[in-house]
Amino acid sequence: MARNTVSRSLHDLGLSAWFGGTLANAVALNPAAAAADSASGTGAVANTGWDRWTPVNAVAIGAHLIGSVGQLQGNTGRIKAQEGVGSMVSVKTGLTVAALGLTAYSRVLGRQVSEHTAVPVESGTSSTASTPPAVAAAQSKLKLLQWAIPAVTGALVVVSAFAGEQERASETHRGVVKRLVG
Repeated sequence: MARNTVSRSLHDLGLSAWFGGTLANAVALNPAAAAADSASGTGAVANTGWDRWTPVNAVAIGAHLIGSVGQLQGNTGRIKAQEGVGSMVSVKTGLTVAALGLTAYSRVLGRQVSEHTAVPVESGTSSTASTPPAVAAAQSKLKLLQWAIPAVTGALVVVSAFAGEQERASETHRGVVKRLVG
């Protein structure tokens, strides 16, 4: 079996950054922004933080996707021959598409908030009475998305661990035999 170190590294590092960065921002940046001197300062801090994260996240996602394609190419034989691998690939692809969709929607909403730069807010995802209605609506959706994205990318980490277990020699042998025998 050929080694796929580069594609596996891109896959894993990209996914790690996507999951970890988004989770860190939800856990730390959004609530910490509330420590700013004013409600508009809170908005500025949260917007600056997320705007700085966006290009890094884009690179992480790109690395993950490039690595994923490399993993698919490197494991084409196993996907066809080993029972259970095709199903795992389908689940992983579905989760990746869901994570991409959630991340893209989050960015659209984030842009709506960020356009107001120093908008008065309570935290990165909580509005105040003086928050413009469009920003408040976007923030209420972002409050959910900040947890949905790490949940889905975390599920991708788990499925990736399962995929690694499927590569054990004993699992590969058993899966190929099951596929042949039925």
